[in-house]
Amino acid sequence: MKPRMDNMGKDQDENRRGDIPDAGADSAQDPEAQGSADLEALRAEAAKGRQYYDQSLRATADFDNYRKRAVRERQDAVKFANETLLERLIPVLDNFDSALAATNASGASNQSLQTGINMILQQLKNALTEAGLEEIDASNKPFDPNWHEALSQQPSAEVPEGHVLQQLRKGYKLKERLLRPAGVVVAKKPAT
Repeated sequence: MKPRMDNMGKDQDENRRGDIPDAGADSAQDPEAQGSADLEALRAEAAKGRQYYDQSLRATADFDNYRKRAVRERQDAVKFANETLLERLIPVLDNFDSALAATNASGASNQSLQTGINMILQQLKNALTEAGLEEIDASNKPFDPNWHEALSQQPSAEVPEGHVLQQLRKGYKLKERLLRPAGVVVAKKPAT
């Protein structure tokens, strides 16, 4: 058995030697062929680099176009934000023009003019309500500085102190944001 192992060891040594390139074999290869192979590998790497560079340029251009489009859309949204509201108000303007024309016509009664103006006012209120405008009703409610503006104080025995005695000017809010506080007179204890 021992001689057999010796043979196996020699075979393994020969295989190992076959894996290691011989210095003489390199010198036997054509240097021009080696340079040509290196040049082809470099060209392939350069082509791959150009491809990645082109992809990077396209991605940068796409992102830049997206950013410009987003800015333009945001500006348009701000610029035309009131478009729907104004479309609702145009018929109100037309009706006011008709009402003014009716006042200039002879024979127009005050009652019909008043009815027409009330209709226009209701049309205007509906358009503003649809746009989100809400009236602030302050009458006989506790004074709230978040929604009311105290224009004066007045003594009152009927209304509790700190409550709104009279609303002088209507207040408005858009959804939950205050546009204009209600101008109110606040009740205070009468002097005794």
